[in-house]
Amino acid sequence: MPLNRPALMLGPGPRSVQDARRWVVGTFNDIDRDDIVECAELGVSELVTNALLHAEAPISVRVRGTRQHPRVEVRDGSTHPPVLPEPEESDEDELLLTFGRGLTIVARAADAWGVEIEDDGKIVWFAPSDTFAEEEGVPGQINGAAAPEAADDSEGGDAATFTIMGVPVSLYLQATRHFAELRREIRLLALAHQDDYPLAKNLADVFASFERRSTARRTAQQVEEALARGRSTIDIKVSAPRDSVARLDVFREMLDLADEFCRSERLLSLARTDEQRDFQHWFLGEFLRQSEGHPPQPWRPDRSDRSEVAETNAQ
Repeated sequence: MPLNRPALMLGPGPRSVQDARRWVVGTFNDIDRDDIVECAELGVSELVTNALLHAEAPISVRVRGTRQHPRVEVRDGSTHPPVLPEPEESDEDELLLTFGRGLTIVARAADAWGVEIEDDGKIVWFAPSDTFAEEEGVPGQINGAAAPEAADDSEGGDAATFTIMGVPVSLYLQATRHFAELRREIRLLALAHQDDYPLAKNLADVFASFERRSTARRTAQQVEEALARGRSTIDIKVSAPRDSVARLDVFREMLDLADEFCRSERLLSLARTDEQRDFQHWFLGEFLRQSEGHPPQPWRPDRSDRSEVAETNAQ
């Protein structure tokens, strides 16, 4: 069963560490995961302490994932990644009683952990282990930090210009939000539980490849301009390498497969609605169609993607 409880907002004082510990312990008791509650408590204490000492408000904690594979997330308003210090020799009791030591305790209390850097802050997460590690613990991964500007897709390779006509702004925004959430959930599932869900690793790799090679940033700028002008639809013009466009068919299949993950409650994200699925199939399909020499076709809400595919094949 996916876990989607509202986040606990935390204040600026040291009492927030106690509040976070109590809230996380209660949550894990509620879902009958007493086997990992001790590591969950140790890890969240460290993350909240670090956020209070080194990050910015707002700070919140939540438990996400599923009952079988839960994770604890602490969000703050700083985009600076935390630093994992070099291991220090110290008394074991002192280590367990002292917080604010970077992410050493988190690494030892987790089966997996990492950092997600976003535009307005970061999320430090960990999947609690049932045993506190005797040594340095598992390595973490940082995603989204200091990402270089995407290269212009029109430079190098065999590039082509595509016109996507009549894009509904609201559906486009829904699609981008859904993809961002889905990409994140898939990536964390792959990092924390790859052995249980090897397919998640394949999905995460495809999603990451698509994100690196897509024209999403420039498209987002055009959509923001349309919103500022109060427009409900927009014609999007972008350039992209033909080799990256050829991979979009696989990406569409992966999105459909991700929907099955969502329906089986292995992911917190919801599966797409029929309208969202048809829109994404049409939007990505326009790149494929036009790369084969077909003229642009605008979005038609009264016609599903299946009919468009049949029409294209008949040409």
